[in-house]
Amino acid sequence: MDSDFYTAYLLHRRPFSDSQVMLDMLVEGVGQLRMLARISGRQATKHKAQLQPFQSLLVQYSGKSDLKYINRFEPHGTQTMLTGNELYCGFYLNELTNRIVPINEPMESVYHLYKQHLSDLSGTQHLQAVLRSYEFQLLELLGYGVDFSVDAHGDEIIGSASYQYFAEYGFLLHDDPHSGFSGAQLNAIAAHDFSAPDVLYMAKQLSRYLLKPLLGKKPLKSRELFIK
Repeated sequence: MDSDFYTAYLLHRRPFSDSQVMLDMLVEGVGQLRMLARISGRQATKHKAQLQPFQSLLVQYSGKSDLKYINRFEPHGTQTMLTGNELYCGFYLNELTNRIVPINEPMESVYHLYKQHLSDLSGTQHLQAVLRSYEFQLLELLGYGVDFSVDAHGDEIIGSASYQYFAEYGFLLHDDPHSGFSGAQLNAIAAHDFSAPDVLYMAKQLSRYLLKPLLGKKPLKSRELFIK
């Protein structure tokens, strides 16, 4: 049975055959789906040009198996234009989403989270703050979120105290104020306020720790772009 048209973003694209490409698409109201699209004939160049990252698409697909087949697609609205480091961050958003969001599982809320943060990347000077916000909220949607408002015992985080994070438990009070997290930092992260450099740094360390089990040993290619 054919689907209606859905709004979607392309996360990853690779050749499948001489006339087909395999696409990982983030579909509004659905989640991440893997699809085959036929790219051949007189419209091949046009279709390849339309299948670009950060371009909202209208797609109609069919198929009951894990692999769907795109029947029609067309651009929908304007492409989010990213340049320089914005572009690298956009690639990171795509790769991270593609790697840790399960394919063919109902994840309806991810599309709007992705769309909002993709838009936030354009023209901002606070790229790292946008990425941290996306990482923590995506982890929450996937069931791996961290409650920054309370410690492992359910007590409210104290701004003047120090804490260490323990996987599967949470934050526990810590005597050394020079290691771990300050309560003020945790309160800021809970409010998605990454304006202070120390908060942004600690948020990055924690997000990498939380994402590591989901990403496995294969490094993110988009991170290498920043190194280069």
